[in-house]
Amino acid sequence: MSEYSKSTRTKIKDCFKFLSQEAREFSLGGAVQSLDAVPSALAFYREFVSPNKPVVLRGLIDHWPALTKWSPTYIREKMGQQTVTVTLTPNGYADAVHCGKFVMPDERRMTMGEFLDALDHNDHVPGVPYIQKQNSNLADEFAPIIDDVESDLSLGSEAFGKAPDAVNFWMGDGRAVTSMHRDPYENLYCVVSGWKTFILIPPTDQPFVPYVLYQAAKYKLKDSGEFEIEDDTDSGQVPWIDIDPLRPDLTKYPDFANAHRYEVTVNAGETLYLPAMWFHHVRQSHGCIAVNYWYDMDYDIKYNYYKFVEKVMDVVK
Repeated sequence: MSEYSKSTRTKIKDCFKFLSQEAREFSLGGAVQSLDAVPSALAFYREFVSPNKPVVLRGLIDHWPALTKWSPTYIREKMGQQTVTVTLTPNGYADAVHCGKFVMPDERRMTMGEFLDALDHNDHVPGVPYIQKQNSNLADEFAPIIDDVESDLSLGSEAFGKAPDAVNFWMGDGRAVTSMHRDPYENLYCVVSGWKTFILIPPTDQPFVPYVLYQAAKYKLKDSGEFEIEDDTDSGQVPWIDIDPLRPDLTKYPDFANAHRYEVTVNAGETLYLPAMWFHHVRQSHGCIAVNYWYDMDYDIKYNYYKFVEKVMDVVK
């Protein structure tokens, strides 16, 4: 590499740092804001959706019967014999990089009662169980309790101008962790019981977040109760983030030190607006229950700028 190209590369990387700093100082601030009063759809759009800025909303789901009804006992009574899809992993990390591969979880069908037994007793099933099927499983597999929540959130549908593309039910072991990733959805994430802690990184900091291609693979639970990893040749290679924001390997990924991380805990009865394309890593309390609403993002000029930065990153690399 010539001295000129080295100098140009350094200048571009300095521009990335400037972009990150400007976003924090003029738009995002130093922490995720919380609101005790639910804003109008217009105010929500102007203050948070348009600037692509997360916020915790209190009071949005106060009227949900689920907040008082959804105990393990109630769920067992209402749908203990209902068959649901449960993911199993040996370490709590589904859809994550392990042993140099992007590894997806083993999926099993079991009754909701069996899943609740597995949460109560770690030896009932091998590995870490988690209900996280992301294909609008609330309507598909949780119909007996769907009336305790809403199939749509009026705040979201008015602000985004569309109905949700998917509504998902989440419940899992406290050892289950969602590895850092991003989604092309506007996300309203409602915690019904327990808590979830999110580590968020804004899209403006994407130059510091390492995306690498990995061979896709899946965990397979053997009859012995042990897990093995099998390549998923149909999926080929998958781009993913191989970094733990709690314990980042800055020797391997030194640029990650420049990524600004926001940490926010969402408690029962609260809703996190997680804007599209924000990187996020999630931990949870044991038995935490949540329902989230995904709305298709708009591929507007913000997305164009995002892709432009992505292309400049490729040039720098």
